[in-house]
Amino acid sequence: MNDILNLQRPRTLDGIERDAATIGFSMAAEIRTGALLRTLAASKPGGSLLELGTGVGASTSWILDGMDSSASLLTVDNDRNCMEIARRYLGHDHRITFHLGDGAGFLGTLRGRKFDLIFADTWPGKFDHLEEALGLLQPGGIYTIDDLLPQPNWPPGHTLKVPALIHQLENDSRLVCCKLVWSSGLLIAARRA
Repeated sequence: MNDILNLQRPRTLDGIERDAATIGFSMAAEIRTGALLRTLAASKPGGSLLELGTGVGASTSWILDGMDSSASLLTVDNDRNCMEIARRYLGHDHRITFHLGDGAGFLGTLRGRKFDLIFADTWPGKFDHLEEALGLLQPGGIYTIDDLLPQPNWPPGHTLKVPALIHQLENDSRLVCCKLVWSSGLLIAARRA
């Protein structure tokens, strides 16, 4: 089995990747992660989805590609240049709402909302403000994170944060977790009912 054969990339992805290269952005999600995100999004018909860390919109394009017409996606990032690329290619889609700003502060504005799928691809909601993110997860909802295998762009000291995060999630009685030593290293957690 070849896990990158016949992935049928989202139509917008080539342009996003091309424009990302022009600004030197190299942190877009790995395509296998994208394919998984698309599958998870498809499992939530009419769902409310949250992406923490839009970047240039590469993962966003995969998520949108899996969503049905009645689902909605809220995505946040603090980098205006990256967000402009995402909006250029994805902003025409009525299912998406972009928020430019700090992810940690934004999480605080979402209290009381519930999401069926959360993809945390930035520090807030993953390495900090984790409890705020998990508190937004609907029973039966899925929380997904990537980049848990060593990455060339990890800052000094980050290597110790990853196992601590995994341990915290695995020992959270609200969650059922599955770790995948695949793609960039993923953890998928479902919130118990």
